[in-house]
Amino acid sequence: MNVSSSLQGLGFDVLIIGGGINGVAVARECARQGKRTLLVEQNDFASGTTSRSTRIIHGGLRYLELGEIGLVRESLRERERLLRQSPHLVRPMQFLLVLPRKPRSLLRSSLAVRTGLWLYQRWAGGDRERPADVQTFEKQLDAGQRWSIYSYEDAQCEFPERLVAEWLAESMASGAVVRNHTEALEITRSNGRVTGARLRDGISGQEYSVNATWVVNATGPWADFLVNASGISAQRMIGGVRGTHLVLPVFPGFPAQAVFAEAADGRQIFILPWNGQVLVGTTEVADSGNPSQTGPAREEIDYLFSNVQRLFPRCGLTSADIRYSFAGIRPLPYAPGKKYSAVSRRHALHDHRDDGAAGLISVIGGKLTTAMCLARDVSHTLGLPTPQPACLFASPVDEEDVESVVRQWAHAVACKARISEGCAQRIAEWHGRHALAIAHAASLDERLREPICSHSWHLVAEAVEAVAHESAITLGDILLRRVPVALGPCWTEACSAEAARKIGCALGWDAMRTGMELENFEEERQKFLHPQVKPAPQLSPEGVTPAPLRTEIA
Repeated sequence: MNVSSSLQGLGFDVLIIGGGINGVAVARECARQGKRTLLVEQNDFASGTTSRSTRIIHGGLRYLELGEIGLVRESLRERERLLRQSPHLVRPMQFLLVLPRKPRSLLRSSLAVRTGLWLYQRWAGGDRERPADVQTFEKQLDAGQRWSIYSYEDAQCEFPERLVAEWLAESMASGAVVRNHTEALEITRSNGRVTGARLRDGISGQEYSVNATWVVNATGPWADFLVNASGISAQRMIGGVRGTHLVLPVFPGFPAQAVFAEAADGRQIFILPWNGQVLVGTTEVADSGNPSQTGPAREEIDYLFSNVQRLFPRCGLTSADIRYSFAGIRPLPYAPGKKYSAVSRRHALHDHRDDGAAGLISVIGGKLTTAMCLARDVSHTLGLPTPQPACLFASPVDEEDVESVVRQWAHAVACKARISEGCAQRIAEWHGRHALAIAHAASLDERLREPICSHSWHLVAEAVEAVAHESAITLGDILLRRVPVALGPCWTEACSAEAARKIGCALGWDAMRTGMELENFEEERQKFLHPQVKPAPQLSPEGVTPAPLRTEIA
């Protein structure tokens, strides 16, 4: 359980409030600079906007259309760094840009698009493009529309929750103190300067205070709420925009590549392979309400699904085939009267000195791709001597080399834990080098070699390691974020019950704790994913239905 009582009255150089990818990146950077760092998150790390993203690591091709050249180049540099630093989680992915043959503007003419794609590829530092079977793909599209199709490459992080977990572990290894399920009730001040914060443990209910020289408000769409709750006068910073996603089954004719297409109203949406399924997103709807209560509206679900049917009229899907729908709030800069698509995705830092709160920095905007860049900017603002990141090699990431390294990890895991190569491959893909520590734990206890549920390749050992080394506390922390098997196509309430029993046994939970965790997990899962009720999956004679090893380009 949380041990927050030991923090009462302690002092830190930097307190970061908000444990999404931006907050964790800032904590990691500050801890590496030797600063006494405390990171708190009201729910669980990566449980907010991070887990509700489109899960792509990209330079922002559409930002070229808005003239944000600097943001595109910065994003491409950060994309390449992530591909090198976390190759098991961030993978190159080929995209097909699908536009009507008759462009809506000169900026979408064939010449403009091809020029933009050429620049995009050059700024990324090399030519990694692979040939795409455009003719086969075009046959699946609406035959009543004439399309222009272009191929380019970006990247995907199927599970940013896992990326956050790894950065979190690195933060703790550098000395950071982290607390999830810990709400910041108020940022405290004295004589015009922040002094720390009053916190509440969400599990025990205990309230306590900590001291800090600097406070970083990295709460994303909650940023204005926190400032207002602290009585700090400030202009509105966040213009919340809700984005809804759908998860569909893979349908006949769905391409191996991701699709970046123009919707019927001219907006652009992504349709991409994800986790053995199809992820569709996203919408843009103003939402200034409590981000904790947001959810997909029926009209947003209909909008996304109708555009899938419009592009792929032969897909054979009905709305009953929608597996999940989820929504999150993008913390875009407040820009009244401006189209959401035109609001900059570049992050900004607001210094609250003029608001009577010197030492408080609020993070505005940002995205998955540029989280490390944002962390360096915060570090610089705090006066830390942040070293510049290493220069990138001119050559692109070689995916064959990445696959070879992952296979080597998997082979070592299989031998150490005495499990199948298929199971070891999945563990290596999610945990990278740390998979060997999981294999060691599994080798010592037969219970830890059990699959989390009967048709999962992932093991109870991963859940135990998540609690021991990645600050997981609840069943939801484990199954939705550290070992996110509950996001898969197989998951049902029966899977939840089986996982709770096995994990509870391994962690020493009694029957009451196990039952409570299961009930809370199902409530959290329903609130997050809005899953469609579906029949239990058919199991193979051995009790395991193996999922595809990995989408080739993911």
